[in-house]
Amino acid sequence: MVSQEQRRRQLAREKFLRQQQRRTAARRKARTRNSVIASVLGVVVIGSVALYTTGVMKNDKKDDKANASADVTPSASATSKAPDPCEKPAKGSVKKLSWKKEPTMTIDTSAKYTMKLATTCGDIDVALKAAAAPHTVNSFGFLAGKGYFDHTKCHRLTTNGIYVLQCGDPTGTGTGGPGYTIPDENLKDKSLKGDVYPAGTVAMANQYNASSNQGRHTGGSQFFLVYQDSQLPPNYTPFGTVSEAGMKVLKKIAAAGENTGAGDGAPNATVVINKATVTKS
Repeated sequence: MVSQEQRRRQLAREKFLRQQQRRTAARRKARTRNSVIASVLGVVVIGSVALYTTGVMKNDKKDDKANASADVTPSASATSKAPDPCEKPAKGSVKKLSWKKEPTMTIDTSAKYTMKLATTCGDIDVALKAAAAPHTVNSFGFLAGKGYFDHTKCHRLTTNGIYVLQCGDPTGTGTGGPGYTIPDENLKDKSLKGDVYPAGTVAMANQYNASSNQGRHTGGSQFFLVYQDSQLPPNYTPFGTVSEAGMKVLKKIAAAGENTGAGDGAPNATVVINKATVTKS
């Protein structure tokens, strides 16, 4: 018999996957619609994008409210908000960048690469898996070099069932991306045992829907950092490992909780990537 705690965690995981699929599907639909509008009018209709995104977020909140009691047990943040452990963001603004196709492969797959996320909460260093996930690492090197991640917020923290901080969306809504997609990679990584992404894993968000087996190879720029072992099917490209010092930063962010009190929302901590860099060593 499945215990109440096991059932709760299962529901929380299912909720995470539902929201992930809904938000990324909305991103794809918005891109398709905007390209059609632009071809007819010869302009980018920014107002339409804003209205569409707002609608998506309203739907997410409605779903959260309807399922909160069944999916998760409210955390302490529902009644009391922990103090913000992070600093104010550096001066600057998010760049509005987009490309039509994946960047040309330029990395050396035999070399070692490190990604540094200089955040308002502390530096998070990530050892990248260039040999196992070359398309992903190459894309991150390209985007970081263009300043794509600079001044962006980490928009989502999940604290129940699975334990991840999600970043990489310049819009901060969960629907943004670089305009191109990259293939899934390294899904048989030896670290993914028993459908568990271990603490310290950095992996790609995507649009894959397990029930329909649709949406493979749809990674963009959004990624998640696992701060505690999380049970998830191996559908998300693992492309890096957080350093010990970086894990302390993640745990500090997680300890501050998220803003819904239901285990899945925006972080209470002001988590902004002031600067992202990828270096070869």
